[in-house]
Amino acid sequence: MTMQEPTFFILTALVRATPLHGYGIIQAVEQLSGGRVKLKAGTLYAALERLSTEGLIVVDREEAVGGRLRRYYVLSDDGRAALEAAVERLQSNAQVAGSRLREAFGFIGGVQHA
Repeated sequence: MTMQEPTFFILTALVRATPLHGYGIIQAVEQLSGGRVKLKAGTLYAALERLSTEGLIVVDREEAVGGRLRRYYVLSDDGRAALEAAVERLQSNAQVAGSRLREAFGFIGGVQHA
């Protein structure tokens, strides 16, 4: 199964020693993606619900902040395995494309390769 880019970056954002809450995930995803992926709160929380249901993330803890419940999320073992599989698939795909580009044009990204 192909992992969508927002999911990839949400899981990547949770590869850390401390849990993240929703706004922290939004910030991390934007930073990690170089600004390419900008999640809106509604999109994020729908994704977090789906990823939790799929067992890829878990709620580490909840706390009340300003009268609102804040959930902190961590990557589950299944989430780590899914992210590792996605990384391997992306690396493999990039190698295939890079090889084809070198064969056809002798360069990748404007850099001549021997």
